[in-house]
Amino acid sequence: MSKNKSNRMMPLIMALCVIAGILIGTFYANHFSGNRLSIINSSSNKLNNLLHIVDDQYVDTVNVNQLVEGAMPQILSELDPHSVYISAKDVQIVNDDLKGSFSGVGIEFTIRKDTIRVQNVVNNGPAERAGVIAGDKIVSVDDTVFVGKKVTNEEAMHKLKGPKDTKVKLGILRYGENKVRQITVTRGDIPQHSISATYMLDETTGYIKIKNFGENTYPDMLISLAQLSQENFRNLVIDLRGNTGGYLASAVQIANEFLPKGRLIVYTQGRKSPRQEYRSDGRGSYQQIPLVVLIDEGSASASEILAGAIQDNDRGTIIGRRSFGKGLVQQPIAFNDGSMIRLTIARYYTPAGRCIQKPYTSGADKSYEEDLVSRYQHGEFFTQDSIKHTGPEYHTHIGRTVYGGGGITPDIFVPEDTIGITSYYKEASMSGLIMQFAYSYTDDNRTTLGKFNDMKEIAEYLNKQNIVEKFAVYANKNGLRRRNLMINKSHKLLERFINSRIIYNILNEQEWIDYLNHDDPTILKALDVFKNNEAFPKKPENKSGSKKQTAMVSPSYDYHSTHVRGTVMANV
Repeated sequence: MSKNKSNRMMPLIMALCVIAGILIGTFYANHFSGNRLSIINSSSNKLNNLLHIVDDQYVDTVNVNQLVEGAMPQILSELDPHSVYISAKDVQIVNDDLKGSFSGVGIEFTIRKDTIRVQNVVNNGPAERAGVIAGDKIVSVDDTVFVGKKVTNEEAMHKLKGPKDTKVKLGILRYGENKVRQITVTRGDIPQHSISATYMLDETTGYIKIKNFGENTYPDMLISLAQLSQENFRNLVIDLRGNTGGYLASAVQIANEFLPKGRLIVYTQGRKSPRQEYRSDGRGSYQQIPLVVLIDEGSASASEILAGAIQDNDRGTIIGRRSFGKGLVQQPIAFNDGSMIRLTIARYYTPAGRCIQKPYTSGADKSYEEDLVSRYQHGEFFTQDSIKHTGPEYHTHIGRTVYGGGGITPDIFVPEDTIGITSYYKEASMSGLIMQFAYSYTDDNRTTLGKFNDMKEIAEYLNKQNIVEKFAVYANKNGLRRRNLMINKSHKLLERFINSRIIYNILNEQEWIDYLNHDDPTILKALDVFKNNEAFPKKPENKSGSKKQTAMVSPSYDYHSTHVRGTVMANV
């Protein structure tokens, strides 16, 4: 009997045990985990309830989806300056910037006077094969007029990009013609190149300009290095000025080409992201070549990773001005409707242990947005002593002092050239009048300018055309009052700016960069470094004259190591 009774009681006992377990678990969860899940659930329910209440009871009809779209950026902006929300219609445009290719018509355009102007046409691309040429104005798309205030870069890209092999009908107004041509373009794959210039600065020095770090940057870099090898380069300048960054992997792969085996390139770490290191594998082909890296206030993110790896490992010399200071790692997270967020999950740290990220406060941080303006006003662009380091000192592989707390400070500072800058020059450049004049002049003289084969020939021709006087007349007619004394003082700068844009319009980006580099102080300083055999940093000395021995500052706990091997214009 007792045995049967115990069998009958067993289900009741088990049920009581389950209930007790739930109560105990809830108690510990509430008291020892901070009840975070409850907070999240109550907060999200509060947001959902708010939307339901507005949708149900607000005085006017409300588009709840629009409310959500407007709220998402605001919520993320409360976290940090680089966590962002990207709507479904903008995701492709944002992602295309770093992809190896995209599907479109194959033109580079600018918008002037509410009209799309074809700046350049991709060689052998869809638009060129269909008959579109540089200088054409696009006035309609698929039989719909497309001029006026509705013409923006975003809208133009939405209309001109599209799936491969689809067609788009363009209404083209060509210079010298009054009748609109109808040209149908079949969209195709348009290659994206991160490297905008590869050439020899002199008989021994190669130059590579990297404008961002995309999917194809590393293979493009290898092609550029191979090209320079054929020209027997013995020194190398990597220009990262104005490079806003991109993919971490591309920067790591490029750094690997120049570093000996086992060197730390960068590591990332966050609250929920364990420390992950990226080290060189020793298979880089250019570990011994003298190297200079150029940076400025426009160099950010992945470009700072590459510059920091070279500097902290004492592999080359960094020349220019302090970089932007963007050291937050974003992870893309997609939603079902095609939109996505880029959420900050970790920070970048250079080999010496310094964080690249400059200081910021949560929420709308106006001082962060205006940091570059503040640097300019405080004189940082003009004197090295004006650079304010907010972070602690760190030390490179051989003991040189470097600083954290925001960006990469160069080994050799080159100030912004202010000679010849006047208020007239500032207004001419900032207003866009120089760009507009250069385009109009190019358009009016395409037949003549098209006969020249290279940058030097065009520059020599333009120098004889009294181009600054022609610009002054044009600017005066378009609202910029003529100031003869200022024009005379800024003559060289005005001529250089105007000529460079005309060269760009007629030739290509590399010829434009080559022209600007001829008298660039930062380029000239780099050539001096090579001439004086100073590309490889020297070990610092104590006051007594003995060599200073200082180890890199780096946390000592365990980490997971990852090797690297195996792993405005618009384009449409």
